Amino acid sequence: MKAAGKDVSTYDRTQLMSVEYDDTELAKPGDEKVRTFQADASREAGIFHHLITLPTYHTAALSTENLAKEYFGDQSMLGYVAGVQRKEIRQGIACVKHQNISGSNIGDDHKEYFSGEAALKAAGKDNTMNQF
Repeated sequence: MKAAGKDVSTYDRTQLMSVEYDDTELAKPGDEKVRTFQADASREAGIFHHLITLPTYHTAALSTENLAKEYFGDQSMLGYVAGVQRKEIRQGIACVKHQNISGSNIGDDHKEYFSGEAALKAAGKDNTMNQF
């Protein structure tokens, strides 16, 4: 903008990420450049693959920081339920059923198969050694 002759003297360069600049003449074209960066890079430089590792690292750090402040603060467990779990449920995020993702549902199924009325008769007098 400066090179184009625009007056940028009212902007504090050290505070450009501040919320007060979000809807300014300075921020709008910058945000548009960021929004189209992947497509522009693909078209102009032949880059076709952008890794999401950096954004996911920062997303995890930010969400963990915010959750910890609430979880160990005044909100306690509500910080997790309201800030995370309800959003996962409402958006249909698969990890809300983390037992299924981690495989503990398989262990639960095995407990059902091998106990009570549904148990396989493999113990005591009904074991395979005693059947023959």
